[in-house]
Amino acid sequence: MPHIVLASGSPRRQELLRRIGVTEFDIVVPEADESCPAGLGARETVAHIARAKAEAARALTAADDLVITADTMVFRGDERLGKPRDGDDAARMLRELSGGRHTVCTGVTVRQGDRLECFTVSTDVYFRALSDAELRGYVASGEPMDKAGAYGIQGLGSLLVERIDGDFFNVMGLPLLPLYEALRRFGVELLTDRITG
Repeated sequence: MPHIVLASGSPRRQELLRRIGVTEFDIVVPEADESCPAGLGARETVAHIARAKAEAARALTAADDLVITADTMVFRGDERLGKPRDGDDAARMLRELSGGRHTVCTGVTVRQGDRLECFTVSTDVYFRALSDAELRGYVASGEPMDKAGAYGIQGLGSLLVERIDGDFFNVMGLPLLPLYEALRRFGVELLTDRITG
């Protein structure tokens, strides 16, 4: 198996990689320019940033490393919801999401040397209508502060979600089945390598 590097400081992405059996990997956090050309749609935006992260990671990794980068964003219509600046900003975002649908998009790149694959995944998430007390309580938990859209579906934020349409792990920040399929194309077999004589 090639040496795998996750170019992300996200503890959720690290946890998800371990869940699918990638237990040996290094972590680097590249400084990438996350600005995007005007007029890009949601999928194009996250793909652009994931590629920028892959390029920035070149300076931090060896040429034969298998490098994974990702970028996840929350979109409500045409509005992009990043990480909240503070508790008031988190509450504002959650009020906007309450009782409606939004889309979580993740762009992922897998790179080894000059070979690069990029894919995007979108998941629609439906929030139930939230009371002001629930919003305040969730913001007070601190969970929203480092997450796009101001919630984490894997924690207390699961209590805000009525249903999803699409990939659950994408909402956590790393769509696992498409990543598994990409890794296979780079020679990483996470299931069949477990077969013993």
